[in-house]
Amino acid sequence: MELYKIETGNLKLDGGAMFGVVPKILWERSYPADENNLCNWAMRCMLVIEGNRKILIDNGMGDKQSKRFFNNFYLNGDDSLEKSLAKHGLTPNDITDMVLTHLHFDHCGGSIKYNNDKTKLIPAFKNATYWVGKQHWEWSLVKGTRETASFLKENILPIQESGRLKLVEKETELFPNFSVRFFDGHTEGQMIPYIKYKGKTVVYIADMLPATAHIPLPWIMSYDTSPKITMEEKKQFLNEAAENDYIFFLEHDLYHECCTVQKTEKGVRVKETFSLEEYFG
Repeated sequence: MELYKIETGNLKLDGGAMFGVVPKILWERSYPADENNLCNWAMRCMLVIEGNRKILIDNGMGDKQSKRFFNNFYLNGDDSLEKSLAKHGLTPNDITDMVLTHLHFDHCGGSIKYNNDKTKLIPAFKNATYWVGKQHWEWSLVKGTRETASFLKENILPIQESGRLKLVEKETELFPNFSVRFFDGHTEGQMIPYIKYKGKTVVYIADMLPATAHIPLPWIMSYDTSPKITMEEKKQFLNEAAENDYIFFLEHDLYHECCTVQKTEKGVRVKETFSLEEYFG
């Protein structure tokens, strides 16, 4: 097995939204904001190569939305999904399995693209099976929720129409040494991959912990639909992670790609930060 980061570019989001009730004077020490109170966030995906399988976890925002839409999020950086895959000699057509932690546009927007004459939406990974949690898929189709603006039909419905959608109903091993578990605080049925790699467990943490700055229990996003559940899930998960020395792969932290945690007198806190390449060589 091989693991690689796949950078797809960065976006800016309001710091208050990203840190909820935590005062700016506290969170800005850990995660800086600009003069407009915007923080810069990565959209970092993971490529897992296991035998003949080439598994991609999440895929960023894609490029099919309007200029106005993208301008709202101040896209920046030189990385793209295609350029990052090309560094490993791959194209989107080489991906065999597309694992989506959830269907918010910054995680799944790259799933679908326009055909050459922009008359039809088609899978961007034409040879891939798309894996989505069943509970979350059904939730994404409910209209009128506070998440409706994040569930864009053009990112979601064409996956089903393509016939390449596979719904995951329970916690399971999707592939050898690659299992998934479900968490409900951020959104219903967020699917979190756990990967056994070189004697360690690497957890693709998605929006359960956007950045190392979110590790303290009360530091949660206003975007989380069930904050109380988020805190309960975080407490249990962080204790488990500290006891088992899990490695977190951070999707949104611009400054840290990976980290481990440890128990302290103040609760679970960051132990070390590093990149996959630094840790595993």
